[in-house]
Amino acid sequence: MARKRKGRAIHGWLVVDKPAGVTSTRVVGAVRRALDAAKAGHAGTLDPAATGVLAVALGEATKTVPFVTEALKCYRFGVRFGAATDTDDAEGQVIEISAARPDNAQIEAALAGFRGEIMQVPPQYSAVKVEGERAYDIAREGDAMDLAARELFVERLEMLARHDAENAEFEMVCGKGGYVRAIARDLGRALGCLGHVTWLRREWSGPFHANEGLGLEEIERLAGTPELEEHLLPLSVALGDLPQVGLSDEGAARVRNGNAGAVLHSQAGLGDTCWASHRGAPVAVGRYIAGMFHPTRVFNL
Repeated sequence: MARKRKGRAIHGWLVVDKPAGVTSTRVVGAVRRALDAAKAGHAGTLDPAATGVLAVALGEATKTVPFVTEALKCYRFGVRFGAATDTDDAEGQVIEISAARPDNAQIEAALAGFRGEIMQVPPQYSAVKVEGERAYDIAREGDAMDLAARELFVERLEMLARHDAENAEFEMVCGKGGYVRAIARDLGRALGCLGHVTWLRREWSGPFHANEGLGLEEIERLAGTPELEEHLLPLSVALGDLPQVGLSDEGAARVRNGNAGAVLHSQAGLGDTCWASHRGAPVAVGRYIAGMFHPTRVFNL
């Protein structure tokens, strides 16, 4: 006999301002328990030492996670020049030092090479899979890996402040799959002085902003109360970058059963990926073809 899933069928997004010192998995678990939700996930892991926006998807909102992970994200972070660590951040062991220190003009010139479409090698301590194993598990065993470079789009990378010879503050807006630690590592090497991340905060991710999020302590304080549910955002928030089509009554019924349905009005072009609504409620994500909506992800709300 199949085990009955525990928790409520609750759907939507809760924006969390993650504190330092906890894993993203722990935050998701805390949210799920606080809302007694049957299903929860998140849109983009933050390292335990990092802070900032962690958007938690509940129920059917988990089907919209890919559209948030594909969106641009904004990070603020500190870099310390003069030392490289094995984790590329302040949590790791120093493995190399340098007496060189760049001036502001050198930093500004080097940043140009980290904008636009770049290739980035993930840190040794990362969640990248190598022959079925996570890179950080292999790294903890003391083995070095040749990780493949990956494409990354960096829309903006700026130095915000130079606090002293060793420390500077930066802001980066980038696409999916970016490692801020790798930016600090590679910037330090490009400048000939080495470098690593000292702190990191994700300011926003797609439509979700850290300054609109709840702290973990507040979530735990509000656990089980209607007040916490009032902070839930509809799952359609994650679909804002997609065009929308409206379905007829018959079309909505067909789409909910996984079939193509008739469209009443459309913002989508022929063949576009879009999302469909009926009487204001999201029904599915799919494609618009010749007046019909063809679903690929149906929301069971």
